[in-house]
Amino acid sequence: MATAMGNENAAMEETTESMPSDPEAVSEEDKKRADEIKEEANVFFKNEDYTNAIDKYSKAIQLNPFVAAYFGNRSFAYLRTECFGYALNDASKALNLDKNYLKAYYRRASANMALGKFKLALKDFEAVTKVRPSDKDARTKYNECNKICKRIAFEKAIASDDGKCLADTIDIESLVIEANYDGPHLQDGTVTLDFANALIEAYKEQKKLPKKYVCQILVQAKKLFCEQDSLVYIDVPPKAKFTICGDIHGQYYDLLNIFQMNGKPSEENPYLFNGDFVDRGSFSVECIMTLLTYKLLYPKHFFMARGNHESLTMNQMYGFEGEVKSKYSSQLCELFTEVFNWLPLAHCINKKILVMHGGLFSNDNVTLDDISKTYRNKQPPDSGIMCELLWSDPQPQAGRAPSKRGVGVQFGPDVTARFLELNKLDYVVRSHEVKNEGYELMHGGKCITVFSAPNYCDTMGNKGAYINITGDDLTPKFTSYESVPHPNVKPMAYANPFFGLF
Repeated sequence: MATAMGNENAAMEETTESMPSDPEAVSEEDKKRADEIKEEANVFFKNEDYTNAIDKYSKAIQLNPFVAAYFGNRSFAYLRTECFGYALNDASKALNLDKNYLKAYYRRASANMALGKFKLALKDFEAVTKVRPSDKDARTKYNECNKICKRIAFEKAIASDDGKCLADTIDIESLVIEANYDGPHLQDGTVTLDFANALIEAYKEQKKLPKKYVCQILVQAKKLFCEQDSLVYIDVPPKAKFTICGDIHGQYYDLLNIFQMNGKPSEENPYLFNGDFVDRGSFSVECIMTLLTYKLLYPKHFFMARGNHESLTMNQMYGFEGEVKSKYSSQLCELFTEVFNWLPLAHCINKKILVMHGGLFSNDNVTLDDISKTYRNKQPPDSGIMCELLWSDPQPQAGRAPSKRGVGVQFGPDVTARFLELNKLDYVVRSHEVKNEGYELMHGGKCITVFSAPNYCDTMGNKGAYINITGDDLTPKFTSYESVPHPNVKPMAYANPFFGLF
């Protein structure tokens, strides 16, 4: 999951030592100035410049921390930058100041929804409907959230407990390919180079792969991932080139641009894609199927790691589930989930570079062996090694802090240094966050972020990037690039309708 550019956790949190502790201590002049700054923030927010909006709301709060709307507005801006932990915190602060400030209930509920905490969200929506029983908007939001909670409860109740997976029971041979299909064909059920090349061209023209072929690729990919440990070791020979890519998020035409610039995957041109292949962008099916095709074609030279968006809750909210249902069926959603559950959690290159989607850990004792032994065939938990590998973020200051996302942890340069020393590594590479140039070096160059979805969601204006290394020179070399045109399908086109209510 991407978040706002920069390090707002360090620069934008109010400094409590300099804030008044008593409403009576706030001068009329400071109240007036705070309100003026809040209006400036609103303009930034309206123009979708959320980073500057957060900065301005924070300054207004420093001058007068007793206005619920300042926290409520900043909570909304944090929601838009996917800092759900900060959004939750601000919404709760707003309600502590004014329990009747209904927008704060909405903000807190939205953050909980985004984190998949639907029951907590339902409580806040219920609180609003009790205060305003005739409010149609409040009732609509409550009903939508309630539907999700009931659906999850129903799916849990009917879930099979016999240990059988869809991949083991699906009757692929009964699936029929329509006679008028003119796209690429598997050869005896097997991916070939001709198939991979033809698939790219077919997807470029917005053609659809038959369900039978999709199922065959998914079942084969799951089998391949099941055979790998949670930590995969990669050996890059001397002088051999290796490429690391970050989040793709359903931006298929930008994925093709990477291959155009850097060459298609092959045994001589290996890749690692570091999670978040799907959601947000509306060509997620095309992205994940292309990547899985290359995984089957070059199993020892093409690598894929799990991101926080390769999870059921994220897919339900941010578009992948809706896209799969629109293009195929609910059954295929289940099969994709089974594949995602077996994606490796991290990769170690030449025993010197650790690559994971999110970041490091809440304690200093985690070893590569611990990562390798981490059980992963499940939905990501709210804490522990798996959670932190998928969700954590670096921070500029030393130590650790609660996550701005509400999940995982934020870790400083000292944490990175101790982890590298313990595990005899040179540096870590992670993704998970939008960066202006598509990459960023932190912690003295020992913690590198790479993000490969340019102009994220068609709004952020960022560049994408990828990293090249060679086996005898592990110094990262960065290539940044702009977004390319795509068919007129907006990001989040398949997202949960709930998002349209805000």
